Amino acid sequence: MSPRALLIVNAKSRTGQDARDHAVDALRSAGLTPIPLSADSRDELSPAIAARADEAEMILVAGGDGTLNAAAKGVHASQKPLGVLPTGTANDLARTLGVPPDLDAAIRIVAEGRTRRIDLGQVNDELFFNVASLGLSVDLAEELTSDLKRRFGRLGYAVAAARALARAKPFRVTIESDAGRVRTLSLQVAVGNGRFYGGGNVIERTAAIDDGRLDLYSLEFARAWRLALMLKALRIGDHGAWREIRSMSGQSFDVRTRKPKPINADGEIIAETPARFRLLRRAIEVFVPAESA
Repeated sequence: MSPRALLIVNAKSRTGQDARDHAVDALRSAGLTPIPLSADSRDELSPAIAARADEAEMILVAGGDGTLNAAAKGVHASQKPLGVLPTGTANDLARTLGVPPDLDAAIRIVAEGRTRRIDLGQVNDELFFNVASLGLSVDLAEELTSDLKRRFGRLGYAVAAARALARAKPFRVTIESDAGRVRTLSLQVAVGNGRFYGGGNVIERTAAIDDGRLDLYSLEFARAWRLALMLKALRIGDHGAWREIRSMSGQSFDVRTRKPKPINADGEIIAETPARFRLLRRAIEVFVPAESA
């Protein structure tokens, strides 16, 4: 009997229905038995995965980072290997794992069966793969509407960033870690578990999704326009090149603000401050190409 794969597809994405049909055919051709699973909302997806995980040997998620984030709790609870089928806009987790943005190539990686255990980040009671952040990134997530992504694709991130930057204001924040307590003014605090976020930016130049640490940075400058001068450093994760960017690493951080602030994780608003960030070491198993196994 061929291995069974619980298949989740974000039907609301730009290529949702086509991706579902394509994935079902490609999985059958690869010798796998797809079991399509749908949920009416983000909140229903992980419970649906957990309820049906025993029907399959693996869980495959076709979509972007937001869909993967919605599935994270269900995948973690099931402890079945995860296959990433990148059909979203940014596909940062796929980029971190070395999975190409091609559905047939991603399915071949699953069929080959090579796996790797990776870490997960947790903020309060929610899980994340890539980065969880507050401040400017939340403004960006609010600007990055589905319509904007449909019209501009990955370029939509640049459009949304320009809009968010125009209305950005610093906020007071307290950050606690094993290294001590810091009180500061920040435009954004970001905590990374993986390597990539925001369409290919690097959270820290040495970061990996199985390195056993979280990487935090805080943008601490009064004038938001100065961010434009730092874009290259942010893109490649070279935060130490600027004194206005505070960087630290650890396995947990506590972040507090004067008023509750929303937290964006993997492109979705999932929590708010006060926030406890921590690392779940080697939490799930994922399918990866040979060079990443």
